[in-house]
Amino acid sequence: MANLVEVKVPDIGDFTDIPVIEILVKPGDVIKKEDSLVSLESDKATMEVPSSQAGIVREIKVKLGDKVSMGSVILLIEASDTASAAPAAPAPVLAPAPAPVQTPAPQAASAPAPSSAGSYKGSVDVTCEMLVLGAGPGGYSAAFRAADLGMKTVIVERYAQLGGVCLNVGCIPSKALLHVAAVADEVRQMEAHGILAGKPEIQLDGLRKYKEKVVGKLTGGLAGMAKMRKVEVLRGVGQFLDANHLQVELTTGSGQEKTGERKVVRFDKAIIAAGSQVVRLPFIPDDPRIVDSTGALALKEVPKKIFRATMRPRPIGLNFFLRKGSSTATKKIIFGKWATRGHAVPVPKFISISVRMKNVRKWTDFC
Repeated sequence: MANLVEVKVPDIGDFTDIPVIEILVKPGDVIKKEDSLVSLESDKATMEVPSSQAGIVREIKVKLGDKVSMGSVILLIEASDTASAAPAAPAPVLAPAPAPVQTPAPQAASAPAPSSAGSYKGSVDVTCEMLVLGAGPGGYSAAFRAADLGMKTVIVERYAQLGGVCLNVGCIPSKALLHVAAVADEVRQMEAHGILAGKPEIQLDGLRKYKEKVVGKLTGGLAGMAKMRKVEVLRGVGQFLDANHLQVELTTGSGQEKTGERKVVRFDKAIIAAGSQVVRLPFIPDDPRIVDSTGALALKEVPKKIFRATMRPRPIGLNFFLRKGSSTATKKIIFGKWATRGHAVPVPKFISISVRMKNVRKWTDFC
């Protein structure tokens, strides 16, 4: 007797009403467990929803453009003896398969020999097919794709939240604050049109909560997507022991404080997506008034005057230059040539125009 099973959207974090952008199966298709059914597109990433059941697709409950949330029914699957027999049809093909597999067996046995010279021989805590070192936009995208392809995947990330610099202390929080600054600028400009709103009052606590809410929504969504794909997340600093082993020094807290505990991961393949980290330049004094991009997103008070300088005109640095958004007196300067180690790097025309419009001085030949 046919048994129809509802396949629903699993836990995907705090996201709701996510549009369906692609339907990957049709009625009559024979699918296996973990096969992708539909693609959803959030405001940060595209995700594929895997099947929780093997069987035959009988009815699709969504169409392109529909918005779904956790628990929404995607389709009905016939999970019966008949359905399970369907994929068993190619079984006779598997009968001769063991014979050729045994033939190269001696060759496979000799494969570990080269790596055994100087390789790690201790105990292993975690085993996986794909290891991804770093959970920024490059890392988590690669890990999710590997998991979608059926690989057992492990992400190693030193910080508490997935998303790397971009989501946690870079592009996303700075753009959230830039949006607030843009609205404040527009309100001031409306005075020329006869609309007076008064001088805006900046409440840093409120701004920080807004920024953290934006970041939390996105990082929470990533955690849900990792859970949905059964991607294991190890928090710690990774160091390769050999071509197939990584030692992870576990970290805790909001930063990267080490606990002293270590775990060893055995992997078949690895992707290094370590990203970037702020480096203190040796000629800059240790002064609380000097902050990096991360510190600029967590100021305790609004300074009366601020001198903004970036040693490299990259996205995070430029974000701080193209908006002011407060009454703080600001002098801004970009050091271009030094940061690119003496090499002339062309700047897109629209960025150069924006920099000039914001009264940013670009200084490229000071050394």
